[in-house]
Amino acid sequence: MAMYDLRNRVFNLKRRIMLSFLLCLIPVVSFSQVTSSIDSTSVKIGEEIQYSIQVMVDTTDVVIFPEGQSFLPLEVIESYKIDTTIEQAKYRLIKKYGLTQFDSGKFTIPAQRVMINNKAFVTDSTKVEIRDVVVDTTKQKMFDIKPAVDVDRPPFDFKKFLLWVVPILAIIGILVFIFFRRKKRKEAKEVILPPYEEAIFALKKLDDSHLLKEHKSKEYYSNLTEIVKRYLDREVDDTVLESTSDELIERLILHKDAGHFDFDRETIRHLDQILKRADLVKFAKMQQAEGQAQADRSTIEEIINETHEVIPEPTEEELLENEQYLEALRKKRERKKWMVGATTLIGALLVSALVYGGVKGFDNLKDLLFGNEIRELAEGRWVKSEYGNPMVIIETPKVLLRADIPTPEGLQSTVKDLSVFTLGKKGDDLYIVLTTSKFRQAHEVDLQETLESSLTELEKGGAKNMVVKQDEFETNKGIKGLRAYGEFNIQVSNNEVLKDASSYELLLFAQPEGVQQVLIVYNDDGRFAEGIKKRIAESIELEISETKR
Repeated sequence: MAMYDLRNRVFNLKRRIMLSFLLCLIPVVSFSQVTSSIDSTSVKIGEEIQYSIQVMVDTTDVVIFPEGQSFLPLEVIESYKIDTTIEQAKYRLIKKYGLTQFDSGKFTIPAQRVMINNKAFVTDSTKVEIRDVVVDTTKQKMFDIKPAVDVDRPPFDFKKFLLWVVPILAIIGILVFIFFRRKKRKEAKEVILPPYEEAIFALKKLDDSHLLKEHKSKEYYSNLTEIVKRYLDREVDDTVLESTSDELIERLILHKDAGHFDFDRETIRHLDQILKRADLVKFAKMQQAEGQAQADRSTIEEIINETHEVIPEPTEEELLENEQYLEALRKKRERKKWMVGATTLIGALLVSALVYGGVKGFDNLKDLLFGNEIRELAEGRWVKSEYGNPMVIIETPKVLLRADIPTPEGLQSTVKDLSVFTLGKKGDDLYIVLTTSKFRQAHEVDLQETLESSLTELEKGGAKNMVVKQDEFETNKGIKGLRAYGEFNIQVSNNEVLKDASSYELLLFAQPEGVQQVLIVYNDDGRFAEGIKKRIAESIELEISETKR
């Protein structure tokens, strides 16, 4: 009986410990649940797999889902927004990822870590299968790769051209119209009438003013005396405008006494009275009656008429001088018109150039104005052709021309056929030399030694200050050769070496029956030349002899 009670107490103790342990786990389980799922375990290459992580947490919990490329070997193509729903005072968070793979086979999506309140929860790993796309060649015909086809440039966008040019021309036209209109008005104002006609016209213009009715005596008398003084300055004495009223009267009396002009003394006296009255009005602010002002205006006109009558007629020499002056003035105005027109045209061209440069780029504007041979070669229609023996197939901006170069005497015993083809000449922006050598008997060729020999010949041909770098080169079809590249200065004559260094690339291929060599020399403009060189090098295809194969 005692033994039974002891066993019973031990059993109850174990049960309480187990129950306590389970009670400790319950809060954790209810606190947060993390599960994962995918929409498909087998997809085709490139198709999207939707991977979902679902978390059930309290409203106050902080959850951090995995980010970045944590799904390798699968790639994350999109991370979707978190979908949140509320269930019984808890949050259900669903985070989806778009995964894909571009290789076929079976892969495992690794377990993902979700952080909840700085505690890590790990999902299960999942296996997926990426299937190949099956192609039935009995139903789907297979075709060879088509060669590159030259296409015409896109048509000129006339609407876009008008969209830019028409508003610019309209603005320029408006500016030119305003300028010439103002200029025409200014010239009309500056038309110099003869002294007498100018004075009479000015008096009539003064009559049309309302200065007297507005009681502006000062302005009226200022204009009136200005008219008579300007007339006398042009016809009698060119110091009148700089003289005071008293000095003016004194000089008129001197001219009369000297017999220069037959002035009536009564006329001089009337002018003296009007000038003194005008001084009182202008400087003493005395208001003059309208009747007196009109009488003074009539007196001024009589003075001008009398002076005009006593002034002697101009001599033939004076008329000739006046005609010469007017002719010189006319030519001066004509030159001014031409200058204005040229300035307007230059301004319009400058604005058009700035707009074109802003839209197309100023490098394109420079090429348009001054030309760019390298760009023309790069954007022109290229030619793909076969050259020499063993044959070299190469694509170039223009056809290479055969150069008549005899086989050197030292090589005639080993070289059966030597062919040289060139494009351009030394010193040009682009210079290409393609050389093929056919041996009389097949033998092994030391490619490194042949390359060094070619570089030596290049130096003898005028390559100075040569910088040489070497590495292996492989054509697109896997034929290997050697490449030398760098810079050198070209000697174009016995005493002339170009200051600007030219870039070069020498490609050399050898086989038992012959050697094939391509030399590309170019001025690197930083825009098109490097692309031309690369396109030529990548287009090289070679004829390989049967013994090499």
